[in-house]
Parts: sequence; structure tokens; C-alpha cells
Amino acid sequence: MKTEIAPTAGKTGLRRELGLASAIAVVTGECIAVGIFLTPAGMAKSLGSPMWILIAWLVMGAMTVSGALCYGELAGRFPRAGGSYAYLREAFGDRIAFLYGWMSLLVMDPGLTAALATGVGSYAAYIFHWPPLVTKLAAVSMVLVLGGMNVRSLPLSAGFMRGMTWLKLGVLGVLVVWAFAFRLGSWSNFVPFAAQHSGAMPLGPALAAALVGAFFSFGGWWDVTKISGEVRDPGRTLPRALVLGVLIVTIVYVAVSAAFLYLVPIEKVTSDETFVAQAGEQLFGATGGTAFAAVVILCVVGSLAAFMMAAPRVYYAMANDGLFLPVFARTHPRFGTPANAILLQSAIACALIFLGSFQQILGYFVFAAVAFIGLTVAGLFVIRRRPTSAESVILTAGYPFTPLVFLLLVALLLVLLAGHNPREVVLGSVVVMTGLPVHALFSKKWAEQSKLIFRYENEN
Repeated sequence: MKTEIAPTAGKTGLRRELGLASAIAVVTGECIAVGIFLTPAGMAKSLGSPMWILIAWLVMGAMTVSGALCYGELAGRFPRAGGSYAYLREAFGDRIAFLYGWMSLLVMDPGLTAALATGVGSYAAYIFHWPPLVTKLAAVSMVLVLGGMNVRSLPLSAGFMRGMTWLKLGVLGVLVVWAFAFRLGSWSNFVPFAAQHSGAMPLGPALAAALVGAFFSFGGWWDVTKISGEVRDPGRTLPRALVLGVLIVTIVYVAVSAAFLYLVPIEKVTSDETFVAQAGEQLFGATGGTAFAAVVILCVVGSLAAFMMAAPRVYYAMANDGLFLPVFARTHPRFGTPANAILLQSAIACALIFLGSFQQILGYFVFAAVAFIGLTVAGLFVIRRRPTSAESVILTAGYPFTPLVFLLLVALLLVLLAGHNPREVVLGSVVVMTGLPVHALFSKKWAEQSKLIFRYENEN
């Protein structure tokens, strides 16, 4: 099969080596992590109704599909590395795009990498009874192995990520079938189906809380667009991958939630941890905790593999645009991967794992991250006003209502986040804004380099 070279700025482009299966695996693999075991418990406790839990998942699935359709069109219009960074730059200019990249590089990407890797280490420590130092070393080792795999070969890392994703889906499917086929629970747990159980929150606040939890359980589907520069026929492949991936995730979440409710009555749900422990005991008996820990490790490793594949492409794209250090725009001379960008993410993540203070830091930037996702979709309205020569772009179905539905969801989430943690919102926003002087520095340097190049070309 002939390898295509992506039309990315810089002397060496990325190789288009990924197909539809890999792109779908990035979407599903990154979304389905530990949240699949914790979110249903929160929904059950707050909503207290099987019907409303189902409605929450379906509503969030539909809204996520609306966002995925918008990202699919953007990916078709701008089929290059960077995802949201590239689309924000096209719609709103370098400054806004740089602030997104600055937040991703400084906190979100290495912080999430550290959080996922530490989660793997923690669940492994539960099984093998490791001390804290060994747990941290295991987390660092996981980051280094996946980072090295991403540097060595994109097809290799994509193959590993696909394998982990399909294995994850298979195991979750077996758990659901096992629960129902062997009658390990009771259908009476779904009665009453619509009415809320005693102790549930009022429906309005409960539904809002459930939608927030569901949104973050779906989180990460947009990251597949960061590897647009390495996907074959991205204008057709990415829209299909985004929609199919989100639909798969929705089906999995509904099925797993149904199995959990079948195993554990709503009135017995007291916390996330006890809910998982109860479900594990029903499925596996006395070894339920260990078995579920192994399943969680599988889910989180798959999510980490997908995330570490996608995230470094943002710094690579920034460097190609002259908004970051040029060394990170270089691809490996032999492997053709953005090796320096991958190593940067891995190094910062390893440092955060040893520092151990990333969990609280991440909380300060959730508001900004959601805001940038909404701003990216809003950018579609700006870009649609411009003439385009991209005849093969798959346009967003139902435009302009589709992006408006997604933006309504984002606005609701931002209001809830700001009302719940105003201090974190303010501090996180201030840190993001510290990127403005850094952007000015890179912009000035890039302008000076452009003048020198222009002068050299005219003189020669």
C-alpha cells in the first residue's frame, strides 16, 4: 500500500498510515476508561430511576454526535495535524489557537497522561499489593513504553491501541452477557422504571448532574482529529469515525449501566466504590474486586494509548506554524513520527507522576478545556462564511441546528462548572492567559524569521 504524505507545513510531513478502524479505535478507546464504572453509580444515586438514567445517556449521546458531526466537517476542511488547535487558528487566528495549545502543553495533556498512568499503577497495586514507590515506577514505565512505541512506529502504536480497544469492548460485552445470561441479578431492580426512588435528588438538578458526568465520560472523542495529518482520506474517514465511535460508546455505556442496575438495586447504591464492589461481587464472587481491577486496567491502558498517540500532534502543529520551538516541528528521520513532541509530553507526564500533585491542578482547567471545545464548534459558523475549494468535504447534517444543540450543552456545562467551583475557574483562566506574552514572543520571532527568508529569496 502506498503511503501518502500529509500536507503539513515544514520540511518533513507526517505519513498518512491510519485507516477507519484505527480512527474509530481512537474515539472509543479514549472515551471508555474508568468513568464507565463510576458514572453509572453517580447517575443511579442522583436520578434514582432506570428510565432517567437511560434518557441521560441517550441525550448525551445525541448531543455528542452533534459535536462529532461538526468536528468531522472541520477535519475535512483542514486535514492536518492539531485538531482543535488547527480549527481555532483558521477561525479565530493564532492568538486563540496558541492559548489552547499552551493550556494543552502546560497542564492538560501531561496532566491527563499522568492521571491515567497513575490510575493503571493504582489498580495494579491493588492486585499485587505494591508500595507507593513501585506504583509510581509502574506508572512512569507505562508512559515510557507507550511513548517509545509512538516514536518507533505509528502503525505499531495504532495496532496496539486497536488491539486494546477491541479487547476492552469484548471484555465489557462478556460482562454484560454474563450478568444477564447467568441471571446474576434481578429484573425487579428496574421496577419502578420511570418513578424516582426515595432519596433521589429533585429531577432538574439530578438530570443536570447526570449530564455533566455523562459529558466527561464521553470526553476525548474530539482528540481523533489531532491525528488528521496521519489519516488516509481524512475528509471521509474522520466524520465516519467520529459518528460511529460515539455511537459505539453510547451503546456500551447504556449496556454496562443496565447490567450494573440488574446486579445492584438502586436503593443500595451509596457511593461509586461500593457500587463497583457490589457489582464485582455479584459477577465474580469473593474475587470481584481483583477481577474488576484487572478490567479497569485494561480500559485505562487503552485510553492512555489513544491519548498519547493524539496529544503530541498539537505541539508539532504549533511548532510548524512558528508558534513553538522549531525542534518540535521535526519528525524522526527514520520513523517519520513527531518524536520530539512525543518525548516532551512523556517527560512532563513522568515528572508530574513523581510530584504527585496533578489531580488538583487538572481541576483548575476543566472549565477552560470545555470552553475551547465549544469555541471550536462555534468556529464552524465563521469558517462557513468563507469560500472553500474543498469539494469533498462532508458537511454537517442539520446545520445550523446541529452545532447550536452542541453549543447549548457546552453553555450549560460552563454555567454549572462556574457555579460549582468559581475559584478554580478564575485561577485556571488566569493561567491560560499567561500564554499571551509567550505568544507575543513567538509571533515576533516568527515575523523576524519570515522577513529574513523573504529577503534571502529575493536576493537569490
